[in-house]
Amino acid sequence: MTDDDLPKKTKKLKNNMPGRSYEVGYCKPPEATRFVKGKSGNPKGRPKGSKNQPPAMNEERLGDIIMQEAYRPIKLKDGAKQVRIPMAQAIVRSMAVNAARGDLRAQKTFTELVSKKEAKDKKVYDEFLKTMIDYKVGWEDEIKRCKLMGITPPDPIPHPDHIKIDFSTGQVLITGPFTPEEKVRWDKIKDRKIAGREAIETYEQEIRSSKDEGYIKFLEDEIAFEKFIISILSKAVPD
Repeated sequence: MTDDDLPKKTKKLKNNMPGRSYEVGYCKPPEATRFVKGKSGNPKGRPKGSKNQPPAMNEERLGDIIMQEAYRPIKLKDGAKQVRIPMAQAIVRSMAVNAARGDLRAQKTFTELVSKKEAKDKKVYDEFLKTMIDYKVGWEDEIKRCKLMGITPPDPIPHPDHIKIDFSTGQVLITGPFTPEEKVRWDKIKDRKIAGREAIETYEQEIRSSKDEGYIKFLEDEIAFEKFIISILSKAVPD
């Protein structure tokens, strides 16, 4: 009886027995060259047919390509010189130039783009303005309530006193720290300004009581230096 005469299950058991020589024949390469079960025959190569596989559902290859091209820098002649600007900017610039030259289609498209952008920006700013008004009014009411009850009011960041709103223009100006990290920096700067002003006052008293011209000149230089530092710091943290 040959192996071909055995039932399939029996043949499988027999082939799995240790010490059995590996038969060579059609579709049965030598043992040394055959693929090992569970191990890729091409570990460094790409899977067969992967080049033609469509992207997964969560991949947006075309979108990525479009964005890469949109912001790819290109050379463009700008007057007498060449500049490098993103492709998207070059297209918009070309559209704007054509619109200025009287191209009705370019004028319509460009006007729509500008209108949409301005409308979007206005919506975002209106939401910001409303938030800042609600924040300022809410904290002002809370601080008043605490004072009326004899309670030490909180010190919110940003403080409502630091929020300046011009209702005629809708402009919001923050004159104080906006985050706890900024408040730490602001407090350090304010302390340095206070120390500088105290030093100036001390130096001026020394000048009034001294007759040493060299010492007076030294104090005047120190006063000038402190005033310079205070002017620089005041640009970052106004009084």
